Amino acid sequence: MNRRTLLRTAGVAATVGLSGCLEALQEHYQGSFQGLVPIEIHSEADRHFDLTLEAYEPGTNRQTYDESYTVTANQSASPPHLEATEQNFRVVKYGREGDEETFRETTITPSTKFVNIRITNDDLILDVDRGTETEANDPNATASPTTAESGSNGTEPIDGNGESSDTDTAD
Repeated sequence: MNRRTLLRTAGVAATVGLSGCLEALQEHYQGSFQGLVPIEIHSEADRHFDLTLEAYEPGTNRQTYDESYTVTANQSASPPHLEATEQNFRVVKYGREGDEETFRETTITPSTKFVNIRITNDDLILDVDRGTETEANDPNATASPTTAESGSNGTEPIDGNGESSDTDTAD
């Protein structure tokens, strides 16, 4: 094999290899950028509580998020962010004996901006900021909140009954 044939073969192989890499990168980055949804946990309780945070893909029920925390009285925690994709999010608060005391579920969508979890002695409250999205896509909500109920930032507090509460979430 002479030098010219060897160099031509090497050039073709490099070009084919590079085009395969470019196609893989193009496939990887196609579509829109999926953002992240920050989560904050705030305890307003007089004692510590254990929490489990889980998220599942709708339809396949594949678990996409699983975190556990012990939050002490009057403390805050910042768990890792959720992906801003369509998923069912569940927060479970456990009692002193380790038994499930209460839980809340909501839907995370690409337009969800923020999830705030508030723990009280008697309740577990999710404040979900959906940005410009209305509550129509949330199976836990029964009616759209007015601007007075949702606050000026579009948050959607979910109380113990899985319904939007009447409290204003502005700080």
